[in-house]
Amino acid sequence: MVRPRARPTAASGPEDALLIEACRRGEQRAMETLYHQYKRRVFGLVHRIVGAADAEEVAQDVFVRVFRGLGSFRGDAALGTWIYRLAVNASLSHVARRGRRGEVGDDELERVAAPEEARRDPRLSERVEAAMAQLPAGYRAILVLHDIEGLSHEECAAIMDCRVGTSKSQLHKARGRMRELLGPALAAERARGGGPVPASDDGGEGLA
Repeated sequence: MVRPRARPTAASGPEDALLIEACRRGEQRAMETLYHQYKRRVFGLVHRIVGAADAEEVAQDVFVRVFRGLGSFRGDAALGTWIYRLAVNASLSHVARRGRRGEVGDDELERVAAPEEARRDPRLSERVEAAMAQLPAGYRAILVLHDIEGLSHEECAAIMDCRVGTSKSQLHKARGRMRELLGPALAAERARGGGPVPASDDGGEGLA
């Protein structure tokens, strides 16, 4: 399970409040600071949901929404939570407009959260990426937020604007679909002596 280096949904502090106020005043340096602070995380999230071909376009759209929306941002959620919510919504809207049922090419996704065997074995890793590409965009979103970014269900629910129970249910369904898609690949790896695929470390709901 991949865990994040930083928690984008940590509570906003006084520095965020000062940065937001400066952006609202139209200060260019503050706007550049906010952009550079979040650009890599936003791009990574968008990339894994919409694919490489459209990631740059959607990420730019996210920041357009961020700067347009700062005037009405009330601070009910942390700044990072709000930005991630805009990123997820923009990504899902883009996939829906694209009219491809959320499917992207196998080569458009970065490496996703996978069992240790998949991370060590490029062949199995490719199969994991191909399976991820077949998931509906909403399933990809919850897998990215929880299993790749390492966010809690409370944080995922805040970002996706749903109940905690809905977040857990969606993750369970997404993992179940991944198990179905990966079944033949994992069986083949085990037959070659790869051993059992370990369960997730958060309650046994992983890909095993």
